[in-house]
Amino acid sequence: MDRYLYAPIHQDLLKKMVILTGPRQVGKTWLARALMKEFKRPQYLNYDNIEDARIIRDQTWSVTSDMLVLDEIHKMKGWKGFIKGSYDTRPSGRSMLVTGSARLDTFRQSGESLAGRYYPYRLHPFSVRELSDAMSPQEALTQLNLLGGFPEPFLSGSETEALRWRNQYYTDLVREDILEFSRIQEVKAIRLLLEMLRERVGSPLSYTSIAGDLQVSPNTVRKYVDILESLCIIFLVRPFHVNVARAILKEPKVYFYDSSYVKGGEGLRLENTCAVCLLKHVHYLQDTTGEALSLNYLRTKDGKEVDFALCREDRVETLIEVKLSDGRPSPGLVYFRRHMPAVPAVQLVHNLRQEESRDGISVSSAGQWLAGLSA
Repeated sequence: MDRYLYAPIHQDLLKKMVILTGPRQVGKTWLARALMKEFKRPQYLNYDNIEDARIIRDQTWSVTSDMLVLDEIHKMKGWKGFIKGSYDTRPSGRSMLVTGSARLDTFRQSGESLAGRYYPYRLHPFSVRELSDAMSPQEALTQLNLLGGFPEPFLSGSETEALRWRNQYYTDLVREDILEFSRIQEVKAIRLLLEMLRERVGSPLSYTSIAGDLQVSPNTVRKYVDILESLCIIFLVRPFHVNVARAILKEPKVYFYDSSYVKGGEGLRLENTCAVCLLKHVHYLQDTTGEALSLNYLRTKDGKEVDFALCREDRVETLIEVKLSDGRPSPGLVYFRRHMPAVPAVQLVHNLRQEESRDGISVSSAGQWLAGLSA
């Protein structure tokens, strides 16, 4: 099946360069090769390949190619200036697609700006919405909780194969990608942090507490978390506050792009899967329409909390609570709904007998509701 970004990227390739990022093995190369079929003389070059890297550095790719794909080019020193020059001097009619496994802003190198030359896209794992043509929303959500949404383990349909993939995936991440960002002596601490975060999904993250466990400073923990976030292993959901600076200072919650990697019960994996689907929805709208949407959560000083809030600039648009089987609206959702009566509130329940509305709160099937998102 075509990935959900196929059509918008194809359209934008005819206007500007496209830079596609996302987690390792999420399907960027597959999508790039699928898009190549739309062109007459495409050329694919991967900087991880020795011969391709030489062609890239020497700029000896085909002069007649009408689409040039540069994969993992961010690993090249001075890559921004390089692709700026390559794009600005390209022949008329040549499209350019640049892909990489890390977040675009990870490699904050001085030098040339790419402003105005590209459209950014972030590719995510499968979601209930993307799978809705292939299976029922309920089945999709169940499988995503079990296998995660990365194409290889999900399409295998096997817990055993998914486990084998997962073990190799995280071994490679630590051995290759994390080592690229940190010193060898830090890798052990980052690996320990990764294990700790698997058990803290959905809870406010205390850098001070983790620092004590790892016997490093809170600022070092922040650095390690930033590395894991930059490599698209985890993502942070911050508390909503009209003052953005104050929100950043408050404790974020952490989630994994791979729900199957979460330690804990089925309910915790469900919350993570919903977070992945919601972030994908937000990023899709940001990347394709420029909408100023964000994924946050709400929490009072005395601990009343709502799992997620879809927000636009300085206002909350939707309140979202996630439950495995409890249809009764949570106290936190009831509290915030009472204080924000104009804001739609929904409790997403995976094992729900009947959808209903209670006190202005929609109690909905998690699968059905997630299938209605944009991506």
